[in-house]
Amino acid sequence: MSVRFLAQELYRWTRQVEDLERALATLEVDADMEERTRLEMELLRARHELARVRAVLKAKKERPKI
Repeated sequence: MSVRFLAQELYRWTRQVEDLERALATLEVDADMEERTRLEMELLRARHELARVRAVLKAKKERPKI
């Protein structure tokens, strides 16, 4: 994977996490628990993917220590 592709993926996952956090924050208090749970699970998955892509990008950018 190229650094450019990883940077694009990082941006995409960052946007998705922000969108899910915003959707969860604007969800009404008396909203359906299934909807809240679904959003929380999607947010958890998106945060996990964001952390994974961030770690891969960081590893790609580091120079090997010889």
